Amino acid sequence: MNPIKKLASQTVIYGIPSIAGRFLNYLLTYLYTRVFALDQFGVNSEFYAYSGFFTVLLLFGMDTAFFRFQQGAKDPGKVYSTVLNFIIPSSFSFLLLMYVFGHPLANVLRYTDHLDYIHWFAWILVLDSIAAIPFVKLRAENKAIQFASIKIIEIAVNIALNIFFLIVCRKAYLADPNSMLAHFYSPTIGVGYVFISNLLASAVKMLLLLPQLRSIVNGFDRELFNRMIRYSMPMVIIGFAGIINEMLDRMILKYMLPYDNITNLKLLGIYGACYKLSILMSLFIQAFRFAAEPFFFAHAEKEDSKKLYADVMNYFVIFCVFVFLLVMLYLDWFQYFIGKGYRVGLPVVPILLVANLCLGIYVNLSIWYKLTDRTLMGAAVSFGGAALTVVLNVLFIPKYGYMASAWATLACYGGMAVVSYILGQKYFPVHYYLKKDLGYIFLGLFLWIAFDWMKTHVWGNHVWVLSSLLMLGYLMVVWMFDGKKLIRSATA
Repeated sequence: MNPIKKLASQTVIYGIPSIAGRFLNYLLTYLYTRVFALDQFGVNSEFYAYSGFFTVLLLFGMDTAFFRFQQGAKDPGKVYSTVLNFIIPSSFSFLLLMYVFGHPLANVLRYTDHLDYIHWFAWILVLDSIAAIPFVKLRAENKAIQFASIKIIEIAVNIALNIFFLIVCRKAYLADPNSMLAHFYSPTIGVGYVFISNLLASAVKMLLLLPQLRSIVNGFDRELFNRMIRYSMPMVIIGFAGIINEMLDRMILKYMLPYDNITNLKLLGIYGACYKLSILMSLFIQAFRFAAEPFFFAHAEKEDSKKLYADVMNYFVIFCVFVFLLVMLYLDWFQYFIGKGYRVGLPVVPILLVANLCLGIYVNLSIWYKLTDRTLMGAAVSFGGAALTVVLNVLFIPKYGYMASAWATLACYGGMAVVSYILGQKYFPVHYYLKKDLGYIFLGLFLWIAFDWMKTHVWGNHVWVLSSLLMLGYLMVVWMFDGKKLIRSATA
């Protein structure tokens, strides 16, 4: 199969569980906000905000290191078993620490009465970190369907258990506390049922991945591990920086806004709801990441690899601009995904969409430090982006509110993409179609600005007709410049 076509098909497959998971997460949010009190729902949000940081810590960049070192290795199985023999003991060491220091940690987090929350969530983190390595192996072996199938089963189990505990058993408890189903529900556990459901779903996932864990018996190569750890340590910095760039704004908005706590929380809610309207771009980038990382490493030694990387970037930009226009030209419809009171924050949507486009471009460009083993330089770029995020949010949120957070996100990802391009051209030069790619981006921005002006001053009713005409215009330009290449890639 043509490599571009293969990458596209795997991006679609990897995207299926991501899209399904995000959609079902919306349904669960609907359930949680009707079952739990506001403070309980806040507990759920807080714990899952921490999960990103701990996931980076527990994986220690070994997922990317695996891709790097299994390419061309004399014994790829040894690379995999070495990673497993590091991740599994270190993950259970973390779990042991959570039990030893659970009480002090619960006191610090103000969950003295719910030490079980700490323990359950620790188990979730451990199982998910161990499962991440077999998933990496499946991606490296191009087993996208098996990857997606296990993910979908995990999501289905999680949904089913949430419904069982929070609807079926809770209803039975309220009707008759002595009934059989009522024994599976206790009001004192509260939001803990979210963690229990997640934990059991993670356990099912682990059972499905057990055949992939048998390779641990192949042993541990200390010399190989030393090389891998030197490569992966900067990836931890990159991971932490990525979490800061993605999550910091929603973590500090309520503390930085200059109003009372209730008003600050309302503004945070508006920003968070409107942030979700950029989900189409985020989902595509997430799916693309799953497919692209093994793809980039697998083609690194091939003669036409750099031309292939340039083509991937070109197609990526074309599709991302299409997604940007899809959301912005039809925002009058997309806005109904959020409540009327939240729509005052819609001006952040185009900023966040462009910011995520820049993030996707950075994902493409980041191959230079991964393929040349300059992960420390890559960490410096990510750290610089994180520092910029912190500074801009702290300086400007008090004056400009959540709009400052949106612009800070764009400045961060845009700056990282520019710096990564400059460094990449020095250490791993790829002749990207720079003029064409930038042309598509500016065309998308021009069409959106023209649409925004015309619907107010010229068009009137049936705005969707104007939206469709402008989208058709973009597709015609794409066909004019890249139509033949797209056909070749699709039919090869």
